[in-house]
Amino acid sequence: MIRLLGYFFGIGTVMALIVAAGVALYVQHMTKDLPDYQVLAAYEPKVATRFHASDGSLMAEYAKERRLFLPIQAIPNLVKGAYLSAEDKNFYGHPGIDIYGLGRAVLVLARGGPMQGGSTITQQVAKNFLLTNERSIERKVKEAILSLRIEQAYSKDKILELYLNEIYLGLGSYGVAAASLAYFDKSVNELEIHEAAYLAALPKAPENYNPYRSADRAMERRNWVIDQMQANGYVTAAEGDEARAKPLGVNPKKSGTYLFAGEYFTEEVRREVIQRYGMTALYEGGLSVRSTLDPKLQVEARASLQRGLVAYDEARGYRGPIKTIELESDWGKALGEVPGYVDVPEWRVAVVLSAQADSISIGLQPVRGISGALGADRETATIALADMKWALRVSVDGKARAVKSADEVLKRGDVVFVEKNAGGEGYRLRQPPRVQGALVSMDPHTGRVLAMVGGFSYSQSEFNRATQALRQPGSSFKPIVYAAALDNGYTPASVILDGPISIPNGTGGYWEPKNYGGEAAGPSTLRSGIEKSRNLMTVRLARDMGMDLVAQYAERFGVYDKLAQYLPMALGSGETTVLRMVAAYSVMANGGRSIEPSLIDRVQDRYGRTIYKHDSRGCDTCNVSTWENQAEPALVDNRDQVLDPMTAYQITSMMEGVVQRGTGYAVHTLGVPVAGKTGTTNDEKDAWFVGYTADLVTGLYLGYDNPAPLGRGETGGGLAAPIFLDFMTQAIAGKPPVEFRVPEGMTMVSIDRKTGMASSGAGAIMEAFKPGTGPSDSYQIIGADDAYSAAPAVISPATQDAIVQGGAGGLF
Repeated sequence: MIRLLGYFFGIGTVMALIVAAGVALYVQHMTKDLPDYQVLAAYEPKVATRFHASDGSLMAEYAKERRLFLPIQAIPNLVKGAYLSAEDKNFYGHPGIDIYGLGRAVLVLARGGPMQGGSTITQQVAKNFLLTNERSIERKVKEAILSLRIEQAYSKDKILELYLNEIYLGLGSYGVAAASLAYFDKSVNELEIHEAAYLAALPKAPENYNPYRSADRAMERRNWVIDQMQANGYVTAAEGDEARAKPLGVNPKKSGTYLFAGEYFTEEVRREVIQRYGMTALYEGGLSVRSTLDPKLQVEARASLQRGLVAYDEARGYRGPIKTIELESDWGKALGEVPGYVDVPEWRVAVVLSAQADSISIGLQPVRGISGALGADRETATIALADMKWALRVSVDGKARAVKSADEVLKRGDVVFVEKNAGGEGYRLRQPPRVQGALVSMDPHTGRVLAMVGGFSYSQSEFNRATQALRQPGSSFKPIVYAAALDNGYTPASVILDGPISIPNGTGGYWEPKNYGGEAAGPSTLRSGIEKSRNLMTVRLARDMGMDLVAQYAERFGVYDKLAQYLPMALGSGETTVLRMVAAYSVMANGGRSIEPSLIDRVQDRYGRTIYKHDSRGCDTCNVSTWENQAEPALVDNRDQVLDPMTAYQITSMMEGVVQRGTGYAVHTLGVPVAGKTGTTNDEKDAWFVGYTADLVTGLYLGYDNPAPLGRGETGGGLAAPIFLDFMTQAIAGKPPVEFRVPEGMTMVSIDRKTGMASSGAGAIMEAFKPGTGPSDSYQIIGADDAYSAAPAVISPATQDAIVQGGAGGLF
């Protein structure tokens, strides 16, 4: 018997050795082509890039995989406990594989059952990072081998960190930080028990527990996770009961841009980031971009420009509905297919249900829920005749006719935009304007763009008219001409003839620019010329000092890269952008320092290292280790001085006169020292106003995208200046007035407004003069002989073409 037992033992031992050898050979074979697990040490996931406003508000996220990487120390214990309870409660105790779980899976498979998971968190890391999702024994063996190796190379916390940042959790989110925002619009530190449990329920199969399509299954799985958290001691019984009683509470954060009214600004920042770092860095690099945008000013800029565009458009009458639909019993479905403007939430799409003489009955477009489905409610409202009076002027094919009743304007089935009245009763008829425009507001001392609006609505048109539209600045360019003169020997009291001028155009005809209105004032000072926006004086001034000097200053100020040197350009006939014009005025506002407009303050990489900052000022003593009674550190402003500070003050003072007595008079009620200049181009195709206080420069224009006349008499002073006033009133609200800074050494002399000579009588004005200059002792008139008009030899062929094609340029 003993010999027989020994025989069987020997056979069993041999068989065991053979099996062991077979297993060893199989494992050795499996390890030949295993991926290198050491790559996990250099793990750099695809992380979302985030844009923030100057106050830290989130503007936008860009990602192929929406992920925000969090170190394990930043992940709350509640969240870690939820995932450990749901996925691997023995994580901190096993060597990488769960022997008991693996045994159960093998037993089920041996009995003919399906292949089960039984994977530990370490195994899931091995699969997600190094293997495929193939369901096979070979993959499971490789997974187990890699898990054992990973456990030997990395700490448990490092493995859990990789897992919690890599897993896909639905709604396009990867990792717990992104999922917390995607599902609950919260950071992980703000999650409650029931929320953390729901996120921990998702790794198994996110789509199976979708909160909209499978709410019951999602609730069941979430409550199971809460049970496990309670069993493992992460929550108390009372906390578990309270958490299970709560609804899912999913509150998704919308994708795209998050900051209201910031679409144009955000897109401009996106373009710049791509230009600097490329598409891969934007969508995978995890950059943190702090922009210069001031959210409050941005909202005000949007509102002011929209009000101005709508007011101009409504004054020209009603052009008709968006479209007309057939009304059925459920009109909401057809109406729901009509796109609205998501960035103009004040406006809603509506359909006319019935029309009477004194009112219109409308049905409002149903509101879409979080899942994107139209709501079932059918809300109706009324437009009173008083709230659509502007539309009683009906414009058809460019021809306007007056009507008297509401039912002559709208009919059943017409789809229109409406806006709720301020008092909350009834709605006002609205119409998307055809006229467009742009507004930019900038800190003149740093070049930081605080607000930018590129049109009426980003949903209507993504074309950014603040940076992409090339428009003639008209007379808003004249301060550059006058600044060049003041910097080169002229004074605000210099007298120039404001009278007719005729210049041969080289084709047998003559270029004869005119002042707006056609009148001429005779000899006038430079101050009067800019206050009243005199074209004839500006042409004579540019001729007297030379267009080469005008071009030099235009390029130095950044208005143009290269300005053609012919006279119509002195009147703003060249094309530029709003952003460039605002930057040029910033030079005059800040005392003559060059300005580089910036929409980005700082860029940091995924590790928090600063890789770009706009402020390039140096400070040699800012980082000394000890204080030894030395002076306070000082930032060194190394920007170029492109304009004499005294010249900058002189032109500022002259543009204050534009507001106080000239074409920008509409702005004088602002209540603080303000300088600015209007601009209107040929045939009133563009209306401009650019102006500034001591610490804020704002510029804007109105015009059609395909340039067309705005209407006779529509000027920068009448259209653009009121929008400037509207915005600046909000921008400076609550701030004390700040006087423009007068450079040391300037003298103030009382002069005659007309002759420019010293005077203290009626009509006198205080004028600023540089040292060594002052009012003239004799009456001298620049351009009185009109010698230039008799000298066609100096007209080049290019200038001839420009005179014929460019016309007068700026008007008013």
